[in-house]
Amino acid sequence: MKAGVGAPDRAQITERTYRTDRWWAYPLSTGGILLFFTAYALVRYFMNDHYWAAEEHYLTPMYSPCVNAACVPGSSHFGEFIPTYASWIPIGIITFLVLLGFRATCYYYRKAAYRSLMFSPAACAVPEPAKKYSGERKFPYVLTNGHRYFFYAALIFACINIYDAVLAFHGKNGGIGMGLGTIIILINVVALVAYTLSCHACRHIIGGKLKSFSKHPLRYRYWQFVSKLNPRHGQFAMISLFTVIITDAYIMAVSADWITDLRIFN
Repeated sequence: MKAGVGAPDRAQITERTYRTDRWWAYPLSTGGILLFFTAYALVRYFMNDHYWAAEEHYLTPMYSPCVNAACVPGSSHFGEFIPTYASWIPIGIITFLVLLGFRATCYYYRKAAYRSLMFSPAACAVPEPAKKYSGERKFPYVLTNGHRYFFYAALIFACINIYDAVLAFHGKNGGIGMGLGTIIILINVVALVAYTLSCHACRHIIGGKLKSFSKHPLRYRYWQFVSKLNPRHGQFAMISLFTVIITDAYIMAVSADWITDLRIFN
């Protein structure tokens, strides 16, 4: 038996949709961005190179933290407690899995992926190709229920990114210095922190299950702050994608000596 718009109790309309606006613009553009970032991330992770600019102390967020024994000297800010493994496995595999898990299970990215990549549905009043809906009860969709746990890991990684940004204030001649890369890293950290803190899971963890805010004034203040960020979660999600790519591309170019870091002082 047909389901959805093809069900026998539904009006049989031959046209796919009667919408005359450019309803396809959002899924097309969003899908393109998601596919581009996915392709870029895979290339960079399997490259296993040009992630650390030693002279400037720039570490790309895509390889942070670098805790593998194969990491280049100076890039392991927290030690090398993971032994070297097969060369075909990315050095930043832990970072890749954590960030992939956090973004893939994110409520915003799930909506964006369903609409733009699986057309489920592509837009309002536009029928989806799927004949039935099974929810997120089967593998791999059931993994989305672990979003709050990925949030804890992403929060730790956000703190690590902040630490990396502090180290980026290293002067070439010693002491404190700043370059264009430092500013790019700072902008990326702000975007990542905003994306992480505006997460729905973060808002629930801070203010969820409280029967009385008056008895928890600090948590209420935090909840108010996160609640102001939450409506812009989708914007921060997309902005942080671009800041991560730009930051990684810049550090890669400096590390590979394709360009010279523009120094502001020292």
